[in-house]
Amino acid sequence: MNKPIKFAATMLLVLASLTACNHQPEPKNQNTEPQCLVIEKQGVFSSGGRVTDPIPGEYDPTQNWMDPTRKGTTTHVDHSNTFYQIPTGGNGLPVVFLHGYGQTRTGWQSTPDGHEGWADLFLKKGYSVFLVDQPRRGAAAATEEIVNDPGDVDGTHYKVGEQAWYTHFRIGRVAPERYEGSQFPAGNEAQNQFFCQMTPNSGNYDEPLFGQALSAVLADVRKMTGNKSIYITHSQGGRVGWATDAENMAAIVAVEPGFAPMVGSPEYQKFVEAKVPMLFLFGDYIENGPEDIQSTGFWQMVLNQCRDFAEHYNADGGDATVVYLPEKGIKGNSHFMFQEMNNAEIADLIAEWLEKKL
Repeated sequence: MNKPIKFAATMLLVLASLTACNHQPEPKNQNTEPQCLVIEKQGVFSSGGRVTDPIPGEYDPTQNWMDPTRKGTTTHVDHSNTFYQIPTGGNGLPVVFLHGYGQTRTGWQSTPDGHEGWADLFLKKGYSVFLVDQPRRGAAAATEEIVNDPGDVDGTHYKVGEQAWYTHFRIGRVAPERYEGSQFPAGNEAQNQFFCQMTPNSGNYDEPLFGQALSAVLADVRKMTGNKSIYITHSQGGRVGWATDAENMAAIVAVEPGFAPMVGSPEYQKFVEAKVPMLFLFGDYIENGPEDIQSTGFWQMVLNQCRDFAEHYNADGGDATVVYLPEKGIKGNSHFMFQEMNNAEIADLIAEWLEKKL
C-alpha cells in the first residue's frame, strides 16, 4: 500500500474556500479573538502495512460475515492512518505529527481544557499538517493478532494505570494534584479529558514495522506536497522517529523523546549523512523534580543523553539543539507541553527555530 488510499473525499475549493473557524473556548488568561482558518484541501490516507494471507478454505459469499471461520478472507493490517489539512496561502512546508505512548493524533488537535492544539496553531502559521496514528493504534488499529500492550509482564497482564502515567509524565505527584506553577490545565474536567484520550495498542509494539510505516507516510507526504517533512515526534513516537528513513525529512522536532540515537550507531550515521537538523524540547520538573520519585532520575538521564548526543552530532557536522524550557524562562510544563496552557508560546519557539533552519 505505497500509494495513499483515500478513506475520505478530498475537500477542494470550488467557488469559495472552505472556512473553518475555531470556536473552542480559549483559556481565561488569553484575550484573543478567534482566528479563522481557510483550508484548501483535507483528507485521510493510509500508508505502509500489508495484506494477510487468506484463511485456509473457500470464501462463501452467501454466508459472508456470518461465517465465524472467515475462510478464504484476507485483511489489510499494520498500516498507519493520517489525517491532513493544507491551508490556503500556506508556506508549502508540511509538518508530520506523531504521537507518543498511549496517545493518538487527537492530542495534537486540542487540549484537555478545550483550546487550540498545535495542529491549528501551525496551520495558522502557514504549515500543512499531517496527523498520524501509528500502526496498531487509534484509527490504524487493524492488526492480525489482538494482544495486550506491551504484553505480559512477569506473567501478569499489563494494565494501563492512569495514575502511574500521570506521575511519570510530571503533571503532578499524585492525580489530581499538579506541581506548583504547573501549566497543565486545572480541574477535574480537564483531567478526565486527558485520561480519556489515552488508548493502548491493539497489537505488539514493533518499532521496525512502525518505522517502515512512517517512512511510507513521509514518502507519501513528499509526493503530495513536493516537499520534505518537518517531523514532530513525542515521547515513544520519538523512538519511531529514529527508526524512520531520513531521506524525506527536512527537520526533526523531538518533544521529550525516550532517548536519542546512540552515537556511532547506524541510526546516528543515517541522520548525520542526511544532515537533518534537530530540535529537542524538554519541559519542567526534571532537574528540579522530586528526588524520591524514580521517574525524576529517568528524565534527568534522558535529558543528559540528548545533550550528549547533540554535542557529538554537532561535532560530526550535524545541527542539533537541546532546549530545557526553564532555561528559556518557560516554566511549569509537563511531558505534555503541547496540550498545556502555554502551548502557543512553545509553538512560537519551534516556528522561530524552523525559520532559521529551513
